[in-house]
Amino acid sequence: MIDTLYSWLTGDLSRSARIWTALAPAILASAYFIVGLLAFSVRCLFKGIPEDKETVSRGATVLVGFFLRHYFFWVIRPVWSLILRSGIPANAITMLATLLSAASGVAVAAGRFALGGWLFLGAGILDVMDGRIARVRKTASPAGAALDSVLDRYADSAILIGLGWYYRDTWVLLPVLAAFMGTSLVPYVRARGEGLGIPLRGGAMQRLERVLFLGGGVALAPILEALAFPNNPRPMHWLAVVGLSVVAVGSNITAMTRLRDLIRALAPPPKARRRSSGALLTLSVVAAALATAVDNGAMTALVELAKFNVTFATALGCVVGAVVNYTFNRVITFRSEGAVAPQLARYALVSTVSMLLNAGGVALLVLHPQLHYQLAWWLARAAVYLAWNFPLQRDYVFGDSSEGDDDPLLPRPHAA
Repeated sequence: MIDTLYSWLTGDLSRSARIWTALAPAILASAYFIVGLLAFSVRCLFKGIPEDKETVSRGATVLVGFFLRHYFFWVIRPVWSLILRSGIPANAITMLATLLSAASGVAVAAGRFALGGWLFLGAGILDVMDGRIARVRKTASPAGAALDSVLDRYADSAILIGLGWYYRDTWVLLPVLAAFMGTSLVPYVRARGEGLGIPLRGGAMQRLERVLFLGGGVALAPILEALAFPNNPRPMHWLAVVGLSVVAVGSNITAMTRLRDLIRALAPPPKARRRSSGALLTLSVVAAALATAVDNGAMTALVELAKFNVTFATALGCVVGAVVNYTFNRVITFRSEGAVAPQLARYALVSTVSMLLNAGGVALLVLHPQLHYQLAWWLARAAVYLAWNFPLQRDYVFGDSSEGDDDPLLPRPHAA
């Protein structure tokens, strides 16, 4: 039996073993949660949804609404009650969840996705219990909250590091890194906001959602791989890739949404404006799209027809696009009535920096031979537009107009 267990942990699993190591826990968990959902639905039908103040205070998201959140905490209550009666300290539960998360990262790095996924899901369930247990026992403290917050970051990082190691030679490493960045920024922006007196709990990809999508995708991935690619010694685990991609995109959107809300709350009152923020942004995007089309066309023609160096062609394309962009934004988007000469000087400064950023970004990206120069161009252009061009055109170049914006990305005055 010990040899069988050791082989299951370290050896090459057979096709049936790969299926059942993922499917057996899924069947047991599904049976428990499905029966629990039926019981919860009947309970809600006769007595209403049980109110959980902590669940309400945390809010709902697009992905997991109030009903599912109340159901989840109701269905795991037997486990929670058992741990509560056991007398195990809340900090010990936090440490146990962290150890399980670390183990999940090690398992995933070794290719044991079923084991790693279920360990991560188990750690996630324990993580939602420690704080509640501390509050019920009246042992909650700032020290415990700090420990829980920091160890949560280690727990999130562990499985992503494991995935990064497994996918280190594939393109999936990019969504792994994006997920790593997003899952780190979501709690950081919230903590930064709370430090400034602004509570931030919004966003679709909070920790519960991250655990469900990432843990579920990783845990169930071997089933699909064993059925579709039984002879592949190092499968891609596509369900894990899907869950990872959802977390990568959703967590970064959540972080940026919270950052937007934080800046809105901290920014000074907006100036009067003749046009709504939505219309202003739409016209700015149209101007950018038109200028980008001209820019890209010029760059492509220079590269394909004139055989120019892609970096130099990018710089020349930026000049052509800048002329189109300035004219459209001055006349249509911002309806600027400011003096042309100083405005052109400001626009030239912003556009020069934009040109250097775009050319430098493309030059860096094409260092990776597997990345086509067109994709490199679009990636650089999108990043520079969002981080530099639009905010500076609105607040600096055409800031003399009355087209203020109630959604500033660059708060004034700047605070370190």
